[in-house]
Amino acid sequence: MTKLIVAAVLAALVGSLHAQNYPSRPIRFIVPYVAGGAGDIFARTIGQKYYEAMGQTVVVDNRPGANAIIGTDLVAKSPADGYTIVMGNSAPFVLNPSLYSKLPYDPVKDFAPITQGTYYGYVLVAQPSLPIKNLQELVAYVKTKPGLAYGSTGLGGANHLAGEFLAMMTGIKLTHVPYKGSAAALTDVLAGQLPMMFDTPITSIPQLRAGKLRAIGFSGSRRSPQMPEVPTFDELGLKGFEVSSWQGILAPAGTPKAIVDRLYREAVKALKMPDVVERLSTQGGNELIGSTPAEYSAQIKAEIVKYGRIIKDAGIRVE
Repeated sequence: MTKLIVAAVLAALVGSLHAQNYPSRPIRFIVPYVAGGAGDIFARTIGQKYYEAMGQTVVVDNRPGANAIIGTDLVAKSPADGYTIVMGNSAPFVLNPSLYSKLPYDPVKDFAPITQGTYYGYVLVAQPSLPIKNLQELVAYVKTKPGLAYGSTGLGGANHLAGEFLAMMTGIKLTHVPYKGSAAALTDVLAGQLPMMFDTPITSIPQLRAGKLRAIGFSGSRRSPQMPEVPTFDELGLKGFEVSSWQGILAPAGTPKAIVDRLYREAVKALKMPDVVERLSTQGGNELIGSTPAEYSAQIKAEIVKYGRIIKDAGIRVE
């Protein structure tokens, strides 16, 4: 027992010394998606602020593939020294555990959450040609014509689950049509080839304002700052309805607390800077959060359970 205590004290001292000198070399910020997407923009924006605050280069390393599993697993198996971090979002951390029978990483045990940076929900947009103007009319219409199609950006994604959850809570039957990206699905809705889809506000707003789409409801827990006139589904009577996504920062489990705290503090400072707010909120359509490591950890655990129930009830599986 004494040897274990001594070893623990020595490990703590080494970790503390390491943290005092941190960072002494470049930090690698893994993005498990292709360059140019929302997650990549988030990482590059925060990475630049880390560089400005800590004086070390932050190299954004895009490692896409397998629904973000490849890049996420790389970080799970990296040294816990603060020099490899990951841009995390809903897919690899709270959806994949229920979508796949086996994952090479554990989203809870293998990571040290740093902060949730952003939050965003999805707006259900429909063709104006559909004889529906609100949720009540949508439910009545689908009950007479079951199987109305809706699009999303892939099987098992958050906006796919939004449709499944909507069908479960209203007792209607919808048909999911997966697309490889939001742009393709939105193009088909605008062309009249797809009745409706769950989309991010930032890409739908121009079409909504031009009268080319009709908003039915918003999937977030609160109204989107970008479209405050669109009520949430909870407000429309589906109490407890919320399907949302986020972007955040995590490190490998075992990363010294002092390093996690430093990365957290600098990220929260960055999220309050006007240029970051402009890029991620005004242009990106996100709410900026900046939760503590403990809050972020609790959120991930709760969402694994929440979305796991929806995925199980809908019978969704990705292999």
